[in-house]
Amino acid sequence: MLHLPKIENPVDVAGVLRRHGIQPTSQRLLITRLLLERCTHLSAEEVFRLVNASDRRVSKATVYNTLGLLTEKGVIREVIADPNRVFYDPNTAAHHHFFDVETGELRDIDAEQVQVTKLPPLPEGADLERVDVIVRLRHGKPNRHN
Repeated sequence: MLHLPKIENPVDVAGVLRRHGIQPTSQRLLITRLLLERCTHLSAEEVFRLVNASDRRVSKATVYNTLGLLTEKGVIREVIADPNRVFYDPNTAAHHHFFDVETGELRDIDAEQVQVTKLPPLPEGADLERVDVIVRLRHGKPNRHN
């Protein structure tokens, strides 16, 4: 089962940031709360649009810098499912993804549902951090063999 941290109030969000060594600022709290409460995959552009949907004004640079910091500190994961679009994932537990190439939707796959049985030898001195599997989907594509 996939696990996401439950965030119920601003104090909890500030606590998440502090536990990851991040100084809570109003912009970081806003961006982190958005990601953790939505529990969905968002691009930087979507985060920027959503945090500025109200009367707040958070710069694009602040959004990108905060997403980079949250990723670096392990609060969220960066998922590159498409060369033109990076997603930010609040689920940091081991899991994989379905990516719909037509709609751009990214959905979680529980890690236990995917088995990677053979990997090549790692380069000398390298340690395996994790394996990310992205299953790309396309709907209604005609069968080329007919």
